[in-house]
Amino acid sequence: MAGAFKGFGQKAIPFLKALDFHQSREWFLENRDLFEKELRDPFGDLVETLTERFAQAGLGLRGDRKKSLFRINRDVRFAKDKSPYNRHLSAILSPDGSKMGQGVFYVHVGLERCLADVAWWQPEPALLLAMRKAIATQPDKFRAMAKALRKNGLELETEGRMKRTPRGFEQISEPDLTDAIRNRHFVVQHVIDPAGIHTAALVDELVDFTLRARPLLDWGRAIEGTVLAA
Repeated sequence: MAGAFKGFGQKAIPFLKALDFHQSREWFLENRDLFEKELRDPFGDLVETLTERFAQAGLGLRGDRKKSLFRINRDVRFAKDKSPYNRHLSAILSPDGSKMGQGVFYVHVGLERCLADVAWWQPEPALLLAMRKAIATQPDKFRAMAKALRKNGLELETEGRMKRTPRGFEQISEPDLTDAIRNRHFVVQHVIDPAGIHTAALVDELVDFTLRARPLLDWGRAIEGTVLAA
């Protein structure tokens, strides 16, 4: 049932630990009520509360409890690890409310860590090429965005960065620009203290992070607009 986010249940993380230990459909079905009460339903509340707050802040990100949450079940069709359940639950808020858009907000509650990202993750080739060209041809705009992020306490993540400069950009020699052009994703991350997931204050924390990440959203959206207009 929809409502304002009040925090995840105190048994949210213990549930994930127990599920990871058992990795059993029978155990999950026996404890499904606990999963829904402590983790899934509060996650739905979080998504919908953030949607309202993001709208008020003009961030252009939205979601709902049915479409935005990822399944707790793993897709094991092509995986060596056949464990049926994830060690986390997560959700995406995006410009159109789907999981398919770019320039998204992602939130993750899991055993290893709890985190939030603002991300252009695995952009399709035309958009990724446009981002790389924008870095090469408009370095001042890229550097202004990166500087604004640093001022807000954020840095672009380096996960998945190519070891070599992609073809067509060999002439770029400035280290900050070559590093950026080698990125496959453009992401900033906020680590959430697991102890802080149990109160409504998590909403303010995540809104503050997303506002601080806005320079990345705005930079990517401007480039995306040129791709869509082409």
